[in-house]
Amino acid sequence: MGKTYERLDGRLRAFIEEQPLFFTATAPLSGDGTVNLSPKGLKGSLVVLDERTVAYLDFAGSNAETIAHLRENGRITLMWCAFQGPPTIVRVHGRGEPVFRDDPRFKELLSRFTAVDPAPHGLRAIIVVHAELIRDTCGYAVPLMRYEGDRDLHGRRFAREDDTSLNEYFTRKEHVATSLDGLPGLPLPLPPSPA
Repeated sequence: MGKTYERLDGRLRAFIEEQPLFFTATAPLSGDGTVNLSPKGLKGSLVVLDERTVAYLDFAGSNAETIAHLRENGRITLMWCAFQGPPTIVRVHGRGEPVFRDDPRFKELLSRFTAVDPAPHGLRAIIVVHAELIRDTCGYAVPLMRYEGDRDLHGRRFAREDDTSLNEYFTRKEHVATSLDGLPGLPLPLPPSPA
C-alpha cells in the first residue's frame, strides 16, 4: 500500500508537478495551539527545486498561519491527491521556511517559477520545504473529480494593489502580522517587490 521514497524524482516528481491543488499542514509547538490546514492552488505556483526540496509561492490572504508556524518551529507537511487517474496520495513531511521579499535568495528562487505570473497575486513570500520523509499511499477513497481550471478571482482581487496598498491591506487584517495563537506572522511593513 504505502511506500517511502528517498527522493522526489521520476514518477513521483511528475505526479506532484501535474497536480493543480495541494494542501499544507502546520501547527505551533503549544499543545493547545491552532493546527492549520490550507489548500493551495494556481497551477505553476509550486516547483520541485531538487530531489528533496520543493517551494511554493505564498500569496496575499487574510491569515498567515503557515508563515507563523514555520517561523516558530519549521514543521510542515505537504499533501497531493489524485482526483483523476490512478488513486494516489503523496505526502512530504519536512522542515520549511518562509523566504521573504527582502531575503537575498528571493529573486533567484522566484526565477524558478516560470509557469505562473505572480504579479497579480500579492506575493508575500516563497515557502521552501526540505523533505525529511516522502511517502505515498493509496487514494482509494478520494473521489474522482474533474479539474476545469484555476479561478481568476484571486488575481483579479489583488492585481489592483501595489506594495503600499498591499501593506495597508495586511496591516488591517487581524491575523497576518500575528497568528491566531499570537505568534509572529508576516513581517510588516512589507518589503518592496524586488526589481
